[in-house]
Amino acid sequence: MATYAGLVAGVALLARVTGREIPRQLSTADVIRCAAATQKLSRLLTKDPVTSPLRAPFASYEGTAGPAELREEVRGTGGRKTIGEMVTCPFCASVWVGTALTAGLVCLPRTTRLATATLTALAGADLLQFAHALLEKAAS
Repeated sequence: MATYAGLVAGVALLARVTGREIPRQLSTADVIRCAAATQKLSRLLTKDPVTSPLRAPFASYEGTAGPAELREEVRGTGGRKTIGEMVTCPFCASVWVGTALTAGLVCLPRTTRLATATLTALAGADLLQFAHALLEKAAS
């Protein structure tokens, strides 16, 4: 909690020092893009086989958990276990990812909007892949 609060305070201080104004509110489009991007990036970081080497020091491979997703067991104790919980749980990671994307909208809005648009498109593509698979299954 202290680390999270410190990082949020650091972003607010950075915004003030660099003269960036924290908006009174975000646009509906930004919130929707951030929500979809947070979901996609959180799952990518915590479940995707491509990012498993990043999780390996904190988790053990247990098997697959679904299409293009791994099931991993947290290992270790203390700080190692705490980090393991965060890097294997999409709900835990989403707090950090969502905060980072929101901070990005304050500090680097154009770059963050490009990243969130890309991640939102990937989330939409995932939905279309699942819909296609369901339609194929129903047709057979």
